[in-house]
Amino acid sequence: MRAVRTVSAVGGGRWAAVVLCVPLVASSCGETEPAMEYPESPRGDVVDTYHGVEVADPYRWLEEVDGPETRAWIEAQNALSVPALEAIPARDEVKNRLTALWDHERFTMPFKEGGKYFYSRNDGLQNHFVTFVADALDAEPRVLLDPNAFSEDGTVSLAGLVVSPEAKHVAYARSDGGSDWRSWSVRNVETGDDLPDRIDHTKFTGVSWSRDGESFYYSRYPIGADGEGDGGKAVRVFRHQLGTSMDQDELVYEIPEHPRRNPYATVTDDGRYLVISVQEGYLTNAVYYRDLETSDAPVVKLLDEWDALYTFLGNEGSRFFFMTTLDAPRNRVLAVDVENPDRDQWEEILPQREEALAGVSLVGGRLVASYLKNVLPLVEVLELDGTAVRTVELPGVGSVSGFGGALDDDETFYTLTSYAQPTTIYRYDVETGESSEFRRAGVDIDPEDFVTTQVFYASKDGTRIPMFITHRRDVELDGRNPTLLYGYGGFNISMTPAFSLSRFVWVERGGVLAVPNLRGGGEYGKEWHLAGTKDRKQNVFDDFIAAAEYLIEEGYTSSEKLAIQGGSNGGLLVAASLIQRPDLFGAALPAVGVLDMLRYHLPSANARNWNTDYGLSEVEEEFEAQYAYSPLHNLEDGACYPPTLVTTADHDDRVVPWHSYKFGAAMQFAQGCDQPVLVRVETRAGHGAGKPTWMQIEDIADQWAFVLRHLGEA
Repeated sequence: MRAVRTVSAVGGGRWAAVVLCVPLVASSCGETEPAMEYPESPRGDVVDTYHGVEVADPYRWLEEVDGPETRAWIEAQNALSVPALEAIPARDEVKNRLTALWDHERFTMPFKEGGKYFYSRNDGLQNHFVTFVADALDAEPRVLLDPNAFSEDGTVSLAGLVVSPEAKHVAYARSDGGSDWRSWSVRNVETGDDLPDRIDHTKFTGVSWSRDGESFYYSRYPIGADGEGDGGKAVRVFRHQLGTSMDQDELVYEIPEHPRRNPYATVTDDGRYLVISVQEGYLTNAVYYRDLETSDAPVVKLLDEWDALYTFLGNEGSRFFFMTTLDAPRNRVLAVDVENPDRDQWEEILPQREEALAGVSLVGGRLVASYLKNVLPLVEVLELDGTAVRTVELPGVGSVSGFGGALDDDETFYTLTSYAQPTTIYRYDVETGESSEFRRAGVDIDPEDFVTTQVFYASKDGTRIPMFITHRRDVELDGRNPTLLYGYGGFNISMTPAFSLSRFVWVERGGVLAVPNLRGGGEYGKEWHLAGTKDRKQNVFDDFIAAAEYLIEEGYTSSEKLAIQGGSNGGLLVAASLIQRPDLFGAALPAVGVLDMLRYHLPSANARNWNTDYGLSEVEEEFEAQYAYSPLHNLEDGACYPPTLVTTADHDDRVVPWHSYKFGAAMQFAQGCDQPVLVRVETRAGHGAGKPTWMQIEDIADQWAFVLRHLGEA
């Protein structure tokens, strides 16, 4: 039976409110379970014109995220969704299992500075990791920072930590309620006391200490008329001297002639140079430098052609090492001598090869290069001239990360993880090539009980797409398995095998987990990334839909048993896919998604930088591509969409929550069958970083309970 729709006029006929009769499960209203009535979401008469095309935006009022009408709407949506989710019997079971599995000791990778070691530890259910310092790896550590003391509910988190060269001080950042905005403080490492120094109005920046440890460089947004940072403008580089106030900080560099270019500064390990990377988008950048040993030295524009992406790796004297896409879509490494910077003098240290070069570090007087070979890691150690030394013998199959450090370090650390293998941390001796285990997560699971298979399938245009499929070893693949298809597909981010406790709970219960390596990611280099951007963004959705079809055709699952999940750019992926193929999925979980493609770039300068993936609606051909798939603009009135739980957070200032508000309201209006559309808004969180443990468990319990119910598993 189709849901009953009633439309009432509000505000003298200007608004239209929608109330739908929708049961929590797919059944007729009034049968089996009590029906839900969606909160009223008044429809306004806003219409924009793009290149001669009129586009209605009836929920524009929800962009006023702190407005009283929006706050009332959030409260009403939560008043519907929270009790409905809590009423699902499987929720308590899932929450209890998540809590039990989460309650284990785990660590972050150590790093060394000033002869001391720093790392973080969580004893299990602590909301945040506690940072420790030790004089040696085997020495008794002591607490340096405990973010659990920042707030009673755990919603203020540690968002950055940088130790001074002599390990005398540490600069650390706080995030309040998950916001990307950061406030920096300085702590004495020996005494644990905070200095009066405080830096505000920053985000997406670290700090970089001078070699004497008495000052540091950072990037800060201009302060607006309201006294807050103006995220709609470009940052400027400042130098902060310890013991002074922020308003006394020295302005080091700005680019007023290019108001969308953001400079970020790094002091080289030898203290000689200040390297300034200038960012605008994600495909090209510029690199400048200043000689810090020469007073009043100018900023020199070393790389200013905006012809490729250059990632500064480190220096050996005047030789700067860069990983770059210049004439190398799968990356290569160049050395540029700043005393002889002409392009015909550049040295190619590591040429491009068949495998994508994912990262490089300078440590122990050598290069450590991490490649992806069909999405699996290949790590090599080389001399600074590119001569091969050895291939790192990894202690297992999965994803690796780390290998950081300084050029004069004799050791480094890395992690190894996979879908059924929690993170293990290893110490690596750069000279001998020996790996030794440092810490292993204490979660009580046996990886041998699970199996991960890599498969390849054909997308709509015939492109060969890799995908990892994980399930319990004893699961019978009979076409009736509850299956979670998880994806991202953007911004050059590679989806390599990694342990996720939340998705492990899914697999442990007998579910299948499938993670395809969609175009838009970085698994095969720049060309793979570009194949899923702008007017080719539809390729990403085609890849995801083809993954779902493969899982059904190969007998893993059926449409009724298939759920899709993704967050941020992955939230866009899920929303676009469920709209284009509503028949294909049994449930959908779009989280903190970019869902209004015509206006995504308006809230901040950071969002506008996403145009290298998404394009801009001001450009006609890019508008046409966006309008064709934008989730908000492609909902069909009366269509039957699968059960959908839209999740976001009201403090999300990266992907502003009005994307989810507008999409949720529009989908509730358009839904033409009994399948529920719920909107769950967390009111003390942001895009995801820094979310306390208790909140993560509650969020995951909501999502799994919703999916299990609508796949007929609970």
